[in-house]
Amino acid sequence: MALHFIDPAAGDVAAGDVLALTGAEAHHAANVRRVRVGEAVTVTDGRGVWLDGACESVAAREVLVRIAGRRDEPAPAPRIALAQALAKGDRDELAVQAATELGVDEIVPWQAARSVSRWEGPKAEKGRARWATIVREAAKQAHRAWLPEVVPVETTTELVRRASSSRMLVLDPTAEVRLSAVGLEGAASILLVVGPEGGIAPDELERLVGEGATPVRLGDTVLRTSTAGPAALALVNARLGRW
Repeated sequence: MALHFIDPAAGDVAAGDVLALTGAEAHHAANVRRVRVGEAVTVTDGRGVWLDGACESVAAREVLVRIAGRRDEPAPAPRIALAQALAKGDRDELAVQAATELGVDEIVPWQAARSVSRWEGPKAEKGRARWATIVREAAKQAHRAWLPEVVPVETTTELVRRASSSRMLVLDPTAEVRLSAVGLEGAASILLVVGPEGGIAPDELERLVGEGATPVRLGDTVLRTSTAGPAALALVNARLGRW
C-alpha cells in the first residue's frame, strides 16, 4: 500500500504536476518512512482532494512527487462528530486516535464537570493542538481524504447549544434505549457524546436531554471513556451503510 501524506498545497495540483513535500512531511517521508525514488505515494489536502503519484526525488528537506491522477472525494454525509470528555492519562487521546481511524468528521473536546483533566488558560490551546496532531497522524495511517477538525475545548453550556442543530446521542450505560435501536434517518449531522471516567453528571445529562439529546447505551456492560466513542462510531458507520 502506498504511503499517505497530508499537504494543503495538494488542493491546487492536477495530474502531471509535481508536488513538493516540505517541512515535517518531507522529514517524515525521507527520514522516518525512508521512501525511495519511484515509490508510489498518495497525498491529500485534508479537504477531499486525493492525489496518486510517485516520488521523483527524495531529500531530507524536500520530496518531489509526480502526480499521476487526481480525484475529489465529497465530504461524508451525514457528518459525524464526537464530543469526547477530557480524561486523565491518555484515555481521551486513545479515543481520539481510534475515532479518527474509524471515520469521525469532527472532534469536540469537552470539559465535563467530572473531568479530572482541566484545560484552562494556555493549556486549552496546547491540548487542542495535541489532539489535532493525533488526528493528523491517525488520518494518514487510515488513508483518509478528509481530515477531521478539532475545535477548541467546550464547556457543558456550549455543548448543550449543539443539541438543537445535531442528532445528539449521549452514551449513558443506564439509558433504556440501545444505540442500535435509534433511528438515524434524515439526520444532517450526528453528535456522539462521551463522558469522563466518572460518567456524565446528572445535571449535565438533564440539560442535554432538555435540549433534545437522546441518552443511549451500547449494551449491558460499561465501557471505558477510551473505547465507548469508537465503539459507538463503529455501530453508527454500519447503520449508515458506510461499512
